[in-house]
Order: sequence, then C-alpha cells, then structure tokens
Amino acid sequence: MTVSTRLPLRVPPTVAVSFAILAVVLAWSIAPGVFTSHDPVNGVPAEKFLGPGAEHWFGTDHLGRDLFARVVHGTSSSVTSALIAVVIGVVAGGLIGLLAGFLGGWLDVVLARLVDVLLAIPSFLLAVVIVSALGFETVNAAIATGVSAVAVFARVMRSEVIKTRQAVFVEASFVQGGSRLHILLRHVLPNASRSVLTLAVLQFGLSILVIAGLAFLGYGDPPPASDWGLLISSGKDYLLAPWLVYAPALVTIATVLSVNRISRWLRKTD
Repeated sequence: MTVSTRLPLRVPPTVAVSFAILAVVLAWSIAPGVFTSHDPVNGVPAEKFLGPGAEHWFGTDHLGRDLFARVVHGTSSSVTSALIAVVIGVVAGGLIGLLAGFLGGWLDVVLARLVDVLLAIPSFLLAVVIVSALGFETVNAAIATGVSAVAVFARVMRSEVIKTRQAVFVEASFVQGGSRLHILLRHVLPNASRSVLTLAVLQFGLSILVIAGLAFLGYGDPPPASDWGLLISSGKDYLLAPWLVYAPALVTIATVLSVNRISRWLRKTD
C-alpha cells in the first residue's frame, strides 16, 4: 500500500481575492437584479450628478441613472461577449493548430503561413476592421475579438501537438497499431489542450479589455446600453463627475487583473 505524499494545493491570498472578484462579476452577469433595485435605463432627473454615497454607490449620471445599476446590468453583455470571443478563438484556433501539428506536411505549411499572416496584423486593428465590416454591435465586436485571437491559439496548440507527438506513449500507440483518429483523440488532444485552456483563461480577460475598447470607440451597442467601455466613453464628457469614468474603469481593471492573476497561477500549477 502506497501513501501519497503530494501536498494539498495552496492558493495564494492574491489568487483567492481574484477568485472572489471574478465570482462577484459572474454573479452580476447572471442575476443583476439581486444586487440592485435601481432601473439602469430610466433615471430621476432631480438626482443627476450625485456623487457616490449610501443610496447610489457609484453615483448617478447626467440623466439621474444609478451608475452602479448600469455597471451591474452591463456586466452580462461584457462577460458574454468575452466568452463568445474565447470560444471562437479556442475552437477555430485549436482546430487549426491540431490539424497542422498532427498531420504535418503541406497542410502544416499552408496553415502555418495563414497563422503568420494573422499574427502580422495587430489584434485590435484586425478586430476594428472585422467589426466595421459586420456592423456596430457588441456581438459583432465579440466575433471580431475571437477571430483576432485565432492565430494565438493556433500557434500554441500546434507547438503542444508537435511536442506531444514525440512522446514515448504516442509512439508506442502507433507501434501497437492504434488508428490516427484514436491516437489524436485519446492521447494527443487531452495532453496538448492543457496549455490552451490556461491561455483561454488569459484570453478571457484580454477579450473583456478589447471589447471594452471597441465599445469605447463606438463599435458596440449604442446607448442606452451599459457596456463597460460605453459607460467610460459616456462619462469622459463630464469632467465635473469623475466617478462616471473611474467607477466602470476600476471594475474593468479589477476584473481583467483578476483573470490574469488566476491564469498565471494555473500556469504554475499545471
């Protein structure tokens, strides 16, 4: 009988705080009505430009709308859009990298050149071009962000697949007569996908930032939508009410930094 000597996984305090922040953000996106009773669309004109306080945690805007309610209700759009972008990047980029790394030959050369072309274009610029072609909506901004991330996922997946193909257990499976499809699904894909999943967590935070940037520039849903980037863009026009900018900006920064910290921790524990 053997006794495992592996120590339990220790979660650093900064990672625990990051998980807590991310849990709050996800809760906002799932059930915003639980956290605020204020209407995010219709305000009270007599209460416009009120500073942060007990009644309005993030203050009010130029129409008397509660900013905390608008941030909370805008979380769903920001989080959902980021998830769409990550799914597009993981599925499309992972498939390209998987086929290129496993099959090799001329297919690897063609797909590798395609990835090089995508990597040569700045991701934010590529997202702007795509969303301009599709139309100014948050969903289209998510699609554009996902397409711009395909090359990164493809390159990581390809390198992991090539490394896994050279492993002894994969070579042994080939010698024992295993089919290419069986080896691909049973051995290569599970082992090569670990780094991709860690990258997906990092890309989730980056996608939130990119989509917020697109919304800031006017490439997302128009008002009265309350996407985080749109809230920052609208608030910058009112210098006497700085909370209109720093409240949604701090929420965005805290979310992105939390996701990045969790991603680095997952990479170390992998």
